[in-house]
Amino acid sequence: MKALVQLFVTGGPLMAPLALCSVLAFAVILERLINLRTKKVLVPEVVHLVETIRGPADIDMALAILDRHPGGLSNVVRAAIENRDLSREEVRNIVLDVGRGEAKRIEKGQVVLEAVAGIAPLLGLLGTVLGMIRVFRVIALVGVGNANALSGGISQALITTAVGLSVAIPALAAFHYFSNKISEIVLDMERIASLLLAKLRAFPEESR
Repeated sequence: MKALVQLFVTGGPLMAPLALCSVLAFAVILERLINLRTKKVLVPEVVHLVETIRGPADIDMALAILDRHPGGLSNVVRAAIENRDLSREEVRNIVLDVGRGEAKRIEKGQVVLEAVAGIAPLLGLLGTVLGMIRVFRVIALVGVGNANALSGGISQALITTAVGLSVAIPALAAFHYFSNKISEIVLDMERIASLLLAKLRAFPEESR
């Protein structure tokens, strides 16, 4: 713990925003790991409902299942079922609108990871520049013969660069991992919605 505090102090004033970036990235990654689990977004009970719904007699049961399992996929399925009496194009547009809204909700937090991945190395670079400025000031005052006097600025320059990269690299890797996962989830939601729309169109006209 003492070594960590010493590292923070040696790194200079930019260690505080770098620490904030680290905390933000960690919090978002943890939230993404919890909330982007496939079974949490694509609830198996709702998926099974779409796969097994056969006709108008199943509508009440379907709505009851959706009530028990709220979420993004449930909202999309509910939008299709509750507007099934509209024209094919109208239902499709409503489902697309709801789906886009749910996709944006799923993507929340990605902007934080992207920002941290871009800002952290720049903060590290700024720390490097400030550290080198400090070194040159010391050189101007005492010359190059005093290694102890120079070490503070050099340490600041190296530490902030290392910390900036250490924060940015995991944030960037997490951003791309979760972006790919979100794309897969959205594609699965579109597939499930398309299947449901096809089944609803097959319902007898008088039952819609």
